[in-house]
Amino acid sequence: MSERIGFIGLGIMGRGMANNLLKAGFAVRVWNRTASRMDSLVEAGAVAGTSPADVAANSDISITCVSDTPDVENVILGEDGVIHGAKEGALVIDCSTISPQATVAIADKLNAKGIKMLDAPISGGSEGAAKGTLSIMIGGDAADVERAMPAFQAMGKIITHVGGQGAGQTVKLVNQILVVGNCLAMCEALVFAQAGGVDLQKCLDAVTGGAAGSWMLSNRGPQIIQRDWRPGFTIDLQQKDVRLVMSEADALGVPVMMSSQIFNLYRTLQEKGLGGEGNHALVKALENLSGITVDAR
Repeated sequence: MSERIGFIGLGIMGRGMANNLLKAGFAVRVWNRTASRMDSLVEAGAVAGTSPADVAANSDISITCVSDTPDVENVILGEDGVIHGAKEGALVIDCSTISPQATVAIADKLNAKGIKMLDAPISGGSEGAAKGTLSIMIGGDAADVERAMPAFQAMGKIITHVGGQGAGQTVKLVNQILVVGNCLAMCEALVFAQAGGVDLQKCLDAVTGGAAGSWMLSNRGPQIIQRDWRPGFTIDLQQKDVRLVMSEADALGVPVMMSSQIFNLYRTLQEKGLGGEGNHALVKALENLSGITVDAR
């Protein structure tokens, strides 16, 4: 019999992930701070939990997918947190992107009560979450990874055990440096293309399949030239991750010049109230600097 799964956090990523666990045949108990987000999953067969502790008390594996370090600390260690419901031998999987140091500290508290933990941050945007094609980078013990593999396989396609506790979060921050760097390169190139007067769609067709190609260019380039700012991942969430990169890089003594530049560009967009738009709206910061608007419509 497959293990019972609890899922806490039904945002832009969590909804699709929980739905894919249901499709894979798992019994799933869900909880979200905004209760209405549970409705569609309950209609699909999930059970609504009353708190993270309640979810954990009725699950063998509890998965969390929330926004930031304080949110993870709250749903796992808080007053009604997972730690107060999970039984000895239960497994907690955090798919959020948070501080590697905070991850290790949370795991230590869970381990002291006989509860296992994996940090398993994800990449692939809302599309990957919906299609079950996420990349999942996992830190923790190999035996726990093996135990959780059926659940991971329901949610993701590229599943990599990258090391011990906290390593998943470190690799996710590597991922985010590459994501935002690709995003800035794409935005700079498209502003250049617009200024050069070329057909933007033909330009994308010409470069996407070659050495310049990337997931970001294939998936977000077409959105930019159509002025479609629907988020696969919002500016506010992306900025939170870049802030984590900068904090961790400071602790490690590593220069991250490009990431810090992008952080400041995103900040100008947040000041304009654009934090809910997709991370590819980074192009608007370059448009504001240049006076050139990328638009193939």
